[in-house]
Amino acid sequence: MAKISLIAKLPCNEGMNDEFEAALANLIEASNEEAGLEIYSAHRANDSNDYYFFELYADDDALAVHGKGDTMKSAMGALGPFLAGRPEVTMMTPVAAKGLEV
Repeated sequence: MAKISLIAKLPCNEGMNDEFEAALANLIEASNEEAGLEIYSAHRANDSNDYYFFELYADDDALAVHGKGDTMKSAMGALGPFLAGRPEVTMMTPVAAKGLEV
């Protein structure tokens, strides 16, 4: 079964970066409840208030349960006040990588 990866772009409201980053740290901690979520990393763009998540899932089943646990639902909901717009998600299939098995 092929792993699934994605990149999600999350635009942050101007002047709310510190609060947003604290909420992202809580989200990363909450992601520990998802066994099939292998990589969940948040990154801030150097030239904007945009943040990017890189996510890697073991399989379709792991993606299907993403965000369904109570802790993740709560942590994801806490991002809302800081978002300047809808997240943009690009679904992908990994084909080659250094540092992880695809």
